[in-house]
This record gives sequence, structure tokens and C-alpha cells, in this order.
Amino acid sequence: MTQELTINKKINKINKKELILAEAATLFKEKGFGGTSMRDLAEKVGMEAASMYNHIKSKDEILELICFKIANQYISQLQEIENTNQTFQEKLNAIIGLHVQLIIEDSASVSVANNDWKYLSEEKKNQYKQIRKSYEKSFANIIEQGMENGEFKKMNVSVALFTMLSSLRWIELWYKPSRDITPQELEEDLKTLLMQGMLKEYRE
Repeated sequence: MTQELTINKKINKINKKELILAEAATLFKEKGFGGTSMRDLAEKVGMEAASMYNHIKSKDEILELICFKIANQYISQLQEIENTNQTFQEKLNAIIGLHVQLIIEDSASVSVANNDWKYLSEEKKNQYKQIRKSYEKSFANIIEQGMENGEFKKMNVSVALFTMLSSLRWIELWYKPSRDITPQELEEDLKTLLMQGMLKEYRE
């Protein structure tokens, strides 16, 4: 019985921590990292500010956890895409789908990772930048390899990469469930628009 109570307490603590992170991401997106206080967050999650420190150390730790959670999701899922035997066109389509999926599932956290990472401590900021660079390098490699094997048009890889990334990162600023478009339609429209400039068949 004691062991069961211990397990239940651990689960409850994890759930409260996840709630704090989710509500913090929403507040950071709405008010900005600098404009959100721990008191604001405590009110949002219905806890005393002092009690919240049993689950989280500081606002800085919350930001760190949100940013690295999203960054690591992008990296791990991109690696899965890289390791498939798909064509480069299929891999690029899968990456577009990945961005749409993460934004639909957790738009607030994606927004924080895209916009508030600059408030990380210098050490964590440098680590975060390295993860972003690693992601961009892997993304660029897929584009470059697709050009080399004739699937994609020859062009400057950096222009192709950052045009696609800018378009994909823009989604979180615009998309809301109330928009007159389903997540599936959003994904298909983005694939059509972004791939149209890449595939050789569209040149004719």
C-alpha cells in the first residue's frame, strides 16, 4: 500500500508539472516571457505560488524545459524521417507534416521555442542554438541530396532551406482551430505550395 501511494504521488507530481508547463507556454505566448510572472502562472493553474515551487524551480527552468522539449521533438522525429528508405520528396513532405503536427498539437510551446529562446541563460542558449543548427543542417542535407539525385531543381540550398523554414514557422502565428481550414487541408496546401518550387516536374 505504501508503494502504491508513493507511485500515485509521483504521478500526481508529474501531472501537475505538465500542467504548469502547458499553462506557462500559453501565458508566454500571450504575454511574452518577460511579461509573465510566477504569480500570473500560479493563478492560471490554481495553485499558491509557494506550492508551485514544489514542482518547478523557477520561470527560467520552465522556459528551458519548454524550449528543449520542442527542440528535441523536432530532432528526434527528423532523425526518424532521415533513416527511412523514402524518396527525398517523401522525406520533405514528411518534414512539412511534422511541423504542422507539432503546431496543431502544441502551438503555444512551439511559439515559445520559436520566439522566447533568446531569454535562456547564455549556457542554455548556446546549447539550444546548437540543436537548431543541427536540425537545419539535417534539413539542408535532405534538400541537397534531393538536388543531387535529380528529384529537386538545382538552387541555392540555403535559400530553399530558410524559405521553407520561414513558411513553416509562420504557421504558429496564423493558425487557430477557428480558421476555416482543417489541419489536413493546411498540411496539404503547404506541401503543394512549398514543393511546387522544389520539384523538377513543376518547371515545365
